[in-house]
Amino acid sequence: MPKMKTKSGAKKRFSFTATGRVKAGVAGKRHRLINHNAKYIRTNRGTKILQKGDEGLVKWYMPYNR
Repeated sequence: MPKMKTKSGAKKRFSFTATGRVKAGVAGKRHRLINHNAKYIRTNRGTKILQKGDEGLVKWYMPYNR
């Protein structure tokens, strides 16, 4: 059987924790930040852990990185 391919967009955007959860960068931090208040910018700093429903899709995109 041929190997499954990893989605190249997913491997650039997501990473896994040691327990197998999926980390992702937060949205809304690239431009137009003058429209957001300071609390929004502060709470969206760094990375977040994805929800269970989204996690399954990302793991399907990256079959060898679980």
